[in-house]
Amino acid sequence: MVREFAPTLDQSAVGSFRQAFAGEIVLPDDPGYDAARVVWNGMIDRFPAIVARPTNAPDVISAIRFAREQQLIVAVRSGGHSIPGFSTCDGGIVIDLSAMRGVRIDPERRIAHANGGSLLAELDDGAQAHGLACPVGVVAHTGIAGLTLGGGMGRLQRKLGLTIDNLASVELVTADGRLVRASEDENADLFWGLRGAGANFGVVTAFEFRLHPIGPTITQGFVLHPIERARELLALFREFVASSPDEVMTTFAVGLALPESDFPAEIAGRPFALISTTHCGPAQAAERDLAAIRAFGPPAMDTIAPKSYLAVQHANDEGMRWGHRFYMKSGYMASLPDEVVDRCAEHVSNAPGDCSFSIWAWGRAIARVPDDGTAYTGRDARFWVAAEALWDDPNQDEAHIGWGRAAMASLMPFTVAGHYVNDVVESGDDVVRSIYGDAKYQRLVALKRAWDPDNVFRLNQNVRP
Repeated sequence: MVREFAPTLDQSAVGSFRQAFAGEIVLPDDPGYDAARVVWNGMIDRFPAIVARPTNAPDVISAIRFAREQQLIVAVRSGGHSIPGFSTCDGGIVIDLSAMRGVRIDPERRIAHANGGSLLAELDDGAQAHGLACPVGVVAHTGIAGLTLGGGMGRLQRKLGLTIDNLASVELVTADGRLVRASEDENADLFWGLRGAGANFGVVTAFEFRLHPIGPTITQGFVLHPIERARELLALFREFVASSPDEVMTTFAVGLALPESDFPAEIAGRPFALISTTHCGPAQAAERDLAAIRAFGPPAMDTIAPKSYLAVQHANDEGMRWGHRFYMKSGYMASLPDEVVDRCAEHVSNAPGDCSFSIWAWGRAIARVPDDGTAYTGRDARFWVAAEALWDDPNQDEAHIGWGRAAMASLMPFTVAGHYVNDVVESGDDVVRSIYGDAKYQRLVALKRAWDPDNVFRLNQNVRP
């Protein structure tokens, strides 16, 4: 099977590449090949012709030049978390940035310098050592690059915005092998496109992020109720989102209480509804601001308590560990009628396994950035909704993917234009146009023609030149 998908490369060309490349090169016959080709989503099983692990920007330049000379498709891997598997390929080259990790904090300027292969945990840990944080995602072993270049949702987004809203600059290697810098003041058009469609334009080797005082202790947790109370809880969620301060990030979820051992007997194995919340302000303010959702009861579970920011950021790591099979679809909503939770409850009740819906509060700091200020689209929404499925048995692929598609299709009448690019698993010109809208799509096409006219970087939600 390896030989079918990973053709033998010209050994003379590989030898020349090795001489110009300081990092590690892994070929299909090498002992570490199978480990090198594995990515986070267990559904993805591909066989690249070569895996190159650069140690610096000149190595990345060498890898891109080799790929172009050998006419290899290029996959770029930071954390390997791409849901559709864009961070690997069959028969091409994987430029694996895992040897380019490391985050340096400038506490005086409140700036983080992160190398292109860094993980969220490195940024969180480094910044928290100085009482600072950058708004990033909710699974600490995610790569900074993929998360950021698509937008960057997380627990601090209503207070501090998306990850891209805190991005000061990037350094990237372009398709023609140049190392360039992009910021609001330098290559500003490219910087606009990188914030929301960034995988299309190059390999980012370094990021600069703005940091903010957060923690070290925040208040976080959830209140969980039987599904029979879902409508009442949704009404509370709507009111709470509208009235709570920016320091409060809140989500609503409908799911199955699995594994049963993690839940009280009266709810184990049954559908539930919950409100999860993160308050990044002082504990006294959190006690006051979260009182309304804790008073709605009695809940089957209440886990809201002061916790370290770092503990919260690592809380999902085990549940979302490498090797699970995962599928999701999502959309934005302008409102949240009761019928939405009715449909969520219906689909969860008929789910083939660990399937759920999440609804995240949007707005506040996200909406304060003009919609045309970045390539990212969706700032005017009030909510983001996703249907997610997690499983391990390959024989259950069809059932879980089918559930995800049908579940999100049932919510489509309530959604508005745009999609969060990091969630989109299907591909195609129409799909990509639907992510950004016509005006932004045309601007991105022009940028693609300027920076990657040969579409070297096409393993992504691709904007074709």
